[in-house]
Amino acid sequence: MSELNLLVVVGSTRPGRVGPTVAEWFVDAAKAHGGFQVTVADLAEENLPLLDEPHHPRLRNYQNDHTKRWSEKVDAADAIVFVIPEYNYGLGAAFKNALDYLHAEWNYKPASVVSYGGVSAGTRSALALQTTAYALRMFMIPESVNIPFVRNLIDDTGQFTPNETTVAAATAVLDELAKVSEALKPLRTAQ
Repeated sequence: MSELNLLVVVGSTRPGRVGPTVAEWFVDAAKAHGGFQVTVADLAEENLPLLDEPHHPRLRNYQNDHTKRWSEKVDAADAIVFVIPEYNYGLGAAFKNALDYLHAEWNYKPASVVSYGGVSAGTRSALALQTTAYALRMFMIPESVNIPFVRNLIDDTGQFTPNETTVAAATAVLDELAKVSEALKPLRTAQ
């Protein structure tokens, strides 16, 4: 099995967010897992304005440099993990916008979610992602990491310390992403 390109997308852009802290932990877990070359895309740094391309994303006729850079990052991925919170029982606007910028770049890639929040652990945003992923031909695996009361796991220095359940969930996600990514590789290369 060759090394897989794993893209970890930090989906929140809100000031004071904990997404980068949680993503940093997951990136370390993915590197330790082995077999993954990990890239991080923090949507707060991608600077994708509200969809501003004149052509439908399925045409891949991008006019803006920010779209071209975003396309290259997503296109290079063999698997994707979205680190997302939940806003009003759903996806954050910046995250949904980033998904909508592209089309073929998402196709035939296995994906999972590291969701976080309060009592619901961001699970409603993870469920809301399912319909968009379906339209983009992404394959959401059943395994995910859901972190309830995330702020209780972040210390005074800003360090996220997962519990045993969270660590086990991350391992399950990475194991499954590796298997499914290899299985979907012929579909990705046929595009």
